[in-house]
Amino acid sequence: MDQHERARLSRRAFLGATAAGAALGISPWTPAFRVTPAEAATTAPPNFPGSISVYQQAFRNWSGEIVLDPTWTCAPSSPNDVVTLANWAYAKGWRLRPRGMGHGWSPLLEPSGASGNIVLVDTTQHLTAVTVNSGSPASVTAQCGITMLNLLTALEGSGYGLTNTPAPGDLTLGGVLAIDGHGTSVPAQGESQVAGHTFGSVSNLVTSLTAVVWDSGSSAYVLKTFQRSDPDIGAFLVNLGRAFVTEATLRVGANVRLRCQSTYTTQVTDLFAPPASAGSNSFASLVKQSGRVETIWFPFTTVPWLKVWSVAPSKSWLSREVDSPFNYSFSDSVSSQESQYISDIVAGNVSVTPTFENLEMSIVGSGLITTGTWDIWGWAKNTQLYVKPTTLQVTANGYAMLCARSDLQRVVSEFYSYLSGQLATYKAAGQYPMNGPWEVRVTGLDHAADCGVPGAVEPLLSAIRPRPDQPQWDTAVWMDLLTIPGTPQSQKFYRETEQWALSNYTGSYAAVRAEWSKGWAYSGSAAWADPTVLGSTIPASFRAGQPGTANWDTALAVLDRYDPGRIYSNSFLDTLLP
Repeated sequence: MDQHERARLSRRAFLGATAAGAALGISPWTPAFRVTPAEAATTAPPNFPGSISVYQQAFRNWSGEIVLDPTWTCAPSSPNDVVTLANWAYAKGWRLRPRGMGHGWSPLLEPSGASGNIVLVDTTQHLTAVTVNSGSPASVTAQCGITMLNLLTALEGSGYGLTNTPAPGDLTLGGVLAIDGHGTSVPAQGESQVAGHTFGSVSNLVTSLTAVVWDSGSSAYVLKTFQRSDPDIGAFLVNLGRAFVTEATLRVGANVRLRCQSTYTTQVTDLFAPPASAGSNSFASLVKQSGRVETIWFPFTTVPWLKVWSVAPSKSWLSREVDSPFNYSFSDSVSSQESQYISDIVAGNVSVTPTFENLEMSIVGSGLITTGTWDIWGWAKNTQLYVKPTTLQVTANGYAMLCARSDLQRVVSEFYSYLSGQLATYKAAGQYPMNGPWEVRVTGLDHAADCGVPGAVEPLLSAIRPRPDQPQWDTAVWMDLLTIPGTPQSQKFYRETEQWALSNYTGSYAAVRAEWSKGWAYSGSAAWADPTVLGSTIPASFRAGQPGTANWDTALAVLDRYDPGRIYSNSFLDTLLP
């Protein structure tokens, strides 16, 4: 057996494992194999910089929906190596795709099956330095390949933290900034914002960043640092992978202790009741009390997994102190019973869906009890991070509904009413397009002043950028519907949901923007495929109410000016960001 045949066999083994393990919690970003240039069946990138090793490696994203054949990959040792790569790519007509942990759904890195003159640039191996800058104001400077777990750990060690952060710890800072990563938090009643914190996205904390960009004076790609007051930085703060950020400095504030109480006794009909009948157990009421709420509701069950965080300097005697994250071990693995249901659903036996959903909720209920995690207390990150690579991997759509906080209950109630009605209609036809939970989180908006830099500009492409023409909108409700990839009727269902949301949340009431890391632009047979949503609806959502000098078109023009060779693009981004 020659070396090329061994490479082909390795690829087949990888793709087979992908198909079998996509939904079963098998880590998608662990390299399955590497192929050196000497072993590769295809020609290596021409005249590749000799100081940087290049190899072929297969890739699969979080949900297993995006799979790349063995693709040329490298791992630069320094930002200067990225400069070298950029100038090589520009000269040779190749493209560079900055790669983090691959924990995402949308094809911002590459669409599935992409091929051609592409080099994936792995930032996680070497671009991981971090320095906490204590003082007043405090900040942290970190390279783009550091994981959020390691970044938050470094901050915690120096007495700092974030108000909210995405739930997985295995996201890179570069990836989080690219898609305006966020958690869940708005001010509770009587709560004031603490200096160095934001109720918006992580991108909103950036005070400066460094990227590898085109310099017209030298006719080359160079390292350039942008300050938060520079109008051009607005396109880089949330860049969708259309730029290569190597380092960022973020404003940070004092760390806090959080108490997270999980319950599964509130009726879903009470939680999402219409505003006129909403009581003390309503979603808006809970947000008012604590400011930090997440709901995970499995359809065909009557109660959701409800998480409520509150700032708590002292531990309640009822709480269990935790000194590390990822405390919900019952959600970090897939049982043999779950595996069998998943296999049945993918094979077309969708009638087991209600039983599967109730099993999932029973695992939550019993798990909270057996692990003693229904009431935990500790430093912020230890209650905020809870998704691991072994958590059940599902596909998800995602949207941010911008609204006034006074309309929060109306927003969630209308969505619940639509969702439960549609699922009932599908069930009557013997169809079950959704077999994962509906997740709801709430954040503030990306007000530039939060970073503490005079004259700071807003992230132009942030889903939670404020609308100047709607000053009453101060809240974003994040909605995600999860299901196992390949579930029959799911694509049709996702399209119907998207079209309903776009028609329902309109006018001065609310507006819809895509959650960049998730699924959107559904054609009825595929995500990220509807030409009207891609070419018209999404751009319009970033133009509406914004000044003509700082909107969607401005961001695209800035990104093009700093990357005229479009070496940081791909076939999907060429459509979304033409």
